Amino acid sequence: MLEVNKDNFEEEVLKAEGYVFVDFFGDGCVPCAALMPFVHSLADQYDGKLKFTSLNTTKARRLAIGQKILGLPVMAIYKDGQKVEELVKDAATEESIKAMVEKYVALNA
Repeated sequence: MLEVNKDNFEEEVLKAEGYVFVDFFGDGCVPCAALMPFVHSLADQYDGKLKFTSLNTTKARRLAIGQKILGLPVMAIYKDGQKVEELVKDAATEESIKAMVEKYVALNA
C-alpha cells in the first residue's frame, strides 16, 4: 500500500495507468482506523491487480478539499485522473469496499 501525499498524489494517482484505489483517512478518525487493517489486507490480496494508495487528509487538507473529500472515511477509485467511484462515511463498509475493489480488479484484468 503506497502512502501518497501532496507531493506525489498527481503522479501516483492522477497520472497512473489503470485503476487506482485511494483510502482517504485522517488522524483521529476512528472509522478510518477501524477499516485500515481490512483495506491493507485487500491491498495484499490484490497486489499487482489494482494499485492501492492511501492519503492522510490531516497532512494534505487542500489536496483533500480539491478532490471533494468533505467527510471521512472515503474509499475512491480513480482512472485517467478522474474519480470514477467512491464510498463515503457510512457507505464505506468492509462488504461494500470489497465489492468495489473486486469490480475494478475485474475491469483491470
